[in-house]
Amino acid sequence: MSDSATSVEKRAATFPAVQSVEAIDNHKLLLRFANGDRRIFDVGPLLSFGRFSSLASPAVFKKVRVAYDSVEWENGLDLDPEYLYEQSQPYPG
Repeated sequence: MSDSATSVEKRAATFPAVQSVEAIDNHKLLLRFANGDRRIFDVGPLLSFGRFSSLASPAVFKKVRVAYDSVEWENGLDLDPEYLYEQSQPYPG
């Protein structure tokens, strides 16, 4: 097997796919990843950037869903699952 194929396999094995998402208070997401980790991601710091400002509305923010191993809102905004994992905090519960 080539080095590049091995690299792709390793990446696929460690890919932090999002399995569930719940919008919670203060523009935070409760995420469950395929590796079993539950983490909290704070969307608040992104709300001042371009189209992310639309998520300031609680009604819009709560319409988040899992799509393609990550999260997506009805307006088409999404976030990279690696970014979600790396920038989130372990869920204390």
